Amino acid sequence: MEPFLGSVAVRSGRLTRRALSRDHAAVYRDVYLADDIELTARLRAEAAWLATGAVLGGLSAAAVLGTKWIDAAAPAEIIRADRHAAAGIRARSWSLAAGETCVVAGVDATTPARTAFDIGRTRPPEQAIPIVDALMNATRVGVDDVLTVADAHPGVRGSARLRSLLGLVDGGAESPQETRVRLILMRGGLPRPQTQIEFRELRVRVDMGWREWKVAVEYDGVQHWTDGRQRSWDIDRVALLEEAGWVVIRVSSDMLRRPDVIVDRVRAKLRAAGWCG
Repeated sequence: MEPFLGSVAVRSGRLTRRALSRDHAAVYRDVYLADDIELTARLRAEAAWLATGAVLGGLSAAAVLGTKWIDAAAPAEIIRADRHAAAGIRARSWSLAAGETCVVAGVDATTPARTAFDIGRTRPPEQAIPIVDALMNATRVGVDDVLTVADAHPGVRGSARLRSLLGLVDGGAESPQETRVRLILMRGGLPRPQTQIEFRELRVRVDMGWREWKVAVEYDGVQHWTDGRQRSWDIDRVALLEEAGWVVIRVSSDMLRRPDVIVDRVRAKLRAAGWCG
């Protein structure tokens, strides 16, 4: 069930006032969601659009465009001249050029390229890069598309930060943790890895790696250790890759707190495979 206007539901006879207050929670004034529905970032964004009628931007635009991993508790973001907004909504007075908005499932939002532009220029890189990665993964918007938006808004605050950030994003990342691993490797002086490398003959895919040296890096989330079927497949998958001449370095969540260890292990394997860095 989607968010809805309580006043409309009562006026149409769909709900009584008692049922509205008993079985639903107000997300924003007069905008409700059934009690048994989890409030996600996308539903919060849709509720903000119902409450204001304004174009969704930033994280809210990203959410309705299908971006994963967005915090549902973060304030919704809208774009309008009036920057006053209810609690839980952040109004931005950004200037939008022609062609920088779209309609997604009936909701007005900034385009993927404009959304990436705004997120990249308004948030610190450690926050922005995983979100832009996920947005690119969801929409297939590219770096050149975002640069086109940046060129249309010269001198806008945060533009320089955005441009430097775009050299680090990659739409192949399938989780924030994969993004973190990739950034650790690149900032450690290693060559940029290719993401989501497919081995069609083996029916296998790895998170990232280097075909030239046959070195792969895999991030192992919780499910890799707690799900017996996943664990068994991981073992078989690594065996298939090793039989094909590849080396696989596996990174756990605990290792993310020790980036030097990750970089040292991967550097050693790359050098052993012929990398001269």
